[in-house]
Amino acid sequence: MTKKLAALIGGALLAAGCAHPVTQEELDAVRAIAEGAQTAGNDAQRVANEARNLAQGAQTTANQALREAQAAQACCDTTNQTIDRLFEEQQQK
Repeated sequence: MTKKLAALIGGALLAAGCAHPVTQEELDAVRAIAEGAQTAGNDAQRVANEARNLAQGAQTTANQALREAQAAQACCDTTNQTIDRLFEEQQQK
């Protein structure tokens, strides 16, 4: 990848009509920049993957919390209905 990029840049410089031929040192510098960019890109991809994994874990935890909250609410609703029914029965006596 970086060799192709360096060759493309070198070719572009020649095609653009540069006054002097591209030196090996210039190509090496371009190659070093390209390799640095590739490394930075790989690092960014790794960090993005880690962030995605953390987000998926957080979503799983949130889904579990939601299910538990819904179950607790259902329990409260049932308890309230029972209490209301018992209260109404007491009032009728």
